[in-house]
Amino acid sequence: MGGQGDAQQMVRAPGRLLKGAALVLLAAAGAVTAAVAAERQTPSGMPVPRYVSLKFDKVNARAGPGDDHRLLFVYRVRGLPLQVVAETSEWRRVCDPDGTLAWVHKRTTDGRRMTMNIRTSPVPLLKRPKDGFSPAAYLNGRALAALDHCARGWCKVRAGHAAGWVREGVLWGTADAPQCH
Repeated sequence: MGGQGDAQQMVRAPGRLLKGAALVLLAAAGAVTAAVAAERQTPSGMPVPRYVSLKFDKVNARAGPGDDHRLLFVYRVRGLPLQVVAETSEWRRVCDPDGTLAWVHKRTTDGRRMTMNIRTSPVPLLKRPKDGFSPAAYLNGRALAALDHCARGWCKVRAGHAAGWVREGVLWGTADAPQCH
């Protein structure tokens, strides 16, 4: 009997092991899901990172989240695209097209998406979202353009009366990845 009992015990053990492993995996998955959910919760309820633009032509950039923190410089470009990388209830830590990190007050930002050609040479805005199409216009170096939308690796932008398509990531403000590290 001792041999049969041992055999039955051995048959049951893998089942217990599988159940135990499944419970461990479920617990780990639950912990990861909770961590991701907690990571995504922000004071604004908006995801981070995300893009915004400057609402005014003069915006103070500070070393920390508050008027009591040192003034680093003043942004002087209305519509400048910024990537929000952190936030408090009143302040946004942003990355600008030059790679500088600073804090700006939330009331100075706008949810409208803008892009910027950070290259010195013009970027062609294509008539259709496909390589090989002729340009509808060119976006000069350091010029701003409004972002209409992105789909399938292409983004439609508008600058003045001109509109066209660029590959996602060609203009600053179209890539989803964090821009400042």
